[in-house]
Amino acid sequence: MGDHMKVSLTGTQQTALVTLYGKALDSRRPDSILGDREADRAVRRLDYDFGDLRMRPRDQQSSAMRSKAYDRRVMRFLDGHPDCVVLHLGCGLDTRAYRVNPPATVDWYDIDLPDVIALRRKLFDPRPGLHVVSASITDPELLGGIAADRPVLVVAEGLTPYLRRTDGLAMLRRIVGHFPAGLLLFDGYSRAGVWLLQRYPPVRASGAQLDWSIGDPRELERAVPGLVFDGEWWVADAEDIKRHFSPMYWHVMQILFHISPIRRLGRGMQYHFGPNAGGQSAVGPGRR
Repeated sequence: MGDHMKVSLTGTQQTALVTLYGKALDSRRPDSILGDREADRAVRRLDYDFGDLRMRPRDQQSSAMRSKAYDRRVMRFLDGHPDCVVLHLGCGLDTRAYRVNPPATVDWYDIDLPDVIALRRKLFDPRPGLHVVSASITDPELLGGIAADRPVLVVAEGLTPYLRRTDGLAMLRRIVGHFPAGLLLFDGYSRAGVWLLQRYPPVRASGAQLDWSIGDPRELERAVPGLVFDGEWWVADAEDIKRHFSPMYWHVMQILFHISPIRRLGRGMQYHFGPNAGGQSAVGPGRR
């Protein structure tokens, strides 16, 4: 294998490079939020002009903070369910399995489209319990070979806007029907939030088209029988905002979070189904 690998990701798949690069840049800071050394090693091995992504300086912090908030919730669930299944849907080039270091008793599935997975396999080493799956996350046959007798943790950071609503709901129904219980963590953007995200320079540069907006989080309860809304959090956890931004910024964020139309421009959401899988404990700072 050469020291530098050519990259040929386009469209939606190209956005995997955006978050990878943001985390790599964050890891080089003395006050790194995520400390994702795997991301930095991966970026240094790629023959790619990351300037084409049009990332702004603050993008690296927002990418790292969002992932840190997800990582905390993932670790809380793993602490209580050391034998669960994890579905990391639309995993891109994220190194979450390496950051949270799940026990070998966890079956962790990193799932994405073939071109992304081919690059993942070149960049990251295998680890116990980690399964790398080349497939569309909307494939009706995706869950066929995955154990159905254990609780599941579904992580879909940054995925939902890239799905069609009908495909996303069908995917959620299949998950609820396949496993006995589970916790789901994913982003939700209101219609205005999707409109703004479509104009975010790295997304615009990729040519990706966004579709699925989620305004009222309760709409998924009505559309997916058995799914229960636990709460939502906005962009990042309070402790990270306090640590890396000014007190004035923190107070403004606190005020804005309590204004629903602003909060729902883009936030993380948690749902559960079945017994012994949900509750507020994994949500952390947020709002029901």
